Amino acid sequence: MDRRKYLKTLAVGSLGASALIACEPGTKETPKAPASFTIDRTKEELIREAKLVSETFFDEHEMKTISILTDIIIPKDGTSGSATDAKVPDFIEFIVKDMPRHQTPMRGGLKWLDIHCLKRFNADFASCSSSQQIEMVDNIAYPEKAKPELQQGVAFFNLMRDLTACGFFHQ
Repeated sequence: MDRRKYLKTLAVGSLGASALIACEPGTKETPKAPASFTIDRTKEELIREAKLVSETFFDEHEMKTISILTDIIIPKDGTSGSATDAKVPDFIEFIVKDMPRHQTPMRGGLKWLDIHCLKRFNADFASCSSSQQIEMVDNIAYPEKAKPELQQGVAFFNLMRDLTACGFFHQ
């Protein structure tokens, strides 16, 4: 099975599970549905979705790092565009706001990644060269090969990979 088929299978399963999550009722305002989300929604869901889309969780540096990571996970190829072409960073921003349990692991993981890159390469992850970024990702992308002191990075990268796959195949 090739990587894209594997990621698509992973995404379909994750999306099915996320469909079971209930939404909170919103206000009585008339909602404006975000253009990027076209699945039918109830009025309350549209209100909640519009509220979440209008909020910002990640700062500019965090979004830049997320964009780089998602494109490392799903780069552009002859068949399809990259994760950023599919607006996966925006999807991740939305999911983190919609599911607050992901906020601390994501923000903490991004900080962890920057700190480890600063120690190793004297630059945050986004400022590292492409080869340094790949080297860092290779250290945390394979759980069975990762050193014990990198387990927090492994957990973060696993979450990032799952959200990237879901976002890519959601679009």
